[in-house]
Amino acid sequence: MEQNFKSGFVTLIGRPNVGKSTLMNHLIGQKIAITSKKPQTTRNRIQTVYTDENKGQIVFLDTPGIHKAKNKLGEYMVNVAERTLREVDVILWLVEPTNYIGAGEHHILEKLKRIETPIILIINKTDTVKKEEILQAIDTYQKEYNFVEIVPLSALRGQNTDILIDLIFKYLPYGPMFYDEDTITDQPERQIVAEIIREKSLHALNEEIPHGIAVTIDTMKARKKSNIIDIDATIICERDSHKGIIIGKGGNMLKKIGSNARFEIEKMLERQVNLKLWVKVKKDWRDSDFLIKNFGYREEDN
Repeated sequence: MEQNFKSGFVTLIGRPNVGKSTLMNHLIGQKIAITSKKPQTTRNRIQTVYTDENKGQIVFLDTPGIHKAKNKLGEYMVNVAERTLREVDVILWLVEPTNYIGAGEHHILEKLKRIETPIILIINKTDTVKKEEILQAIDTYQKEYNFVEIVPLSALRGQNTDILIDLIFKYLPYGPMFYDEDTITDQPERQIVAEIIREKSLHALNEEIPHGIAVTIDTMKARKKSNIIDIDATIICERDSHKGIIIGKGGNMLKKIGSNARFEIEKMLERQVNLKLWVKVKKDWRDSDFLIKNFGYREEDN
């Protein structure tokens, strides 16, 4: 291995919906984290790996958005995000291009002021505003904190993202790879499949329900001497009325979620998928420690 090879951990933080998962998917060049305009899309800490044979390896942690928690699931998500800040080599903080720092951003700023980790401020969504507004945003944030770098970019359009990789390497320590060069994520396939189904549910359903859904993979088996995988999955919701909406008239909504999810799962697994979806009600599961752990949100895994 080259003497000048660098490797380290980088976390992306920011309020919900600021574009963290979109940016990470773009940098890695593959879709790993699910994206949606609805809050609380990313619930667990997702590790993805970027390797450049000449420069080094970046292990990205895409954490849940930092926000004021309203229930036990919310508290769990915030704990995961905040603990990560002390464990990484570089923090990428994504904000929107505005010269007004809202309460959510101030909340994050207070957390950042207590740690020593180098912080790169990313002003995302630059494709949505004029150049003067980007400059005003840079000026506003510079007054609040001494960031090691400030990078305006558009994660959606891929503008300026190549500069970001070089800047991250600048602040990483020298050291060997953590993962083989062909590793892209440490997430097990089952977990990614569950997340894809949850993403398609988020896209298809209205505002109220998605917060209260989880997805469990009941069985996932490859057929012998065949290119087909059979997957049975359950969408968990909090209310009977939600169950009706998720299933839809004549099962239409569930069919739509299923066919959208199947298309994406087949692309990822490069195999034919036979997907069966079920819907179950578990009342107020987001406030139950037992059910949160049961659906895969375990502190010790993160």
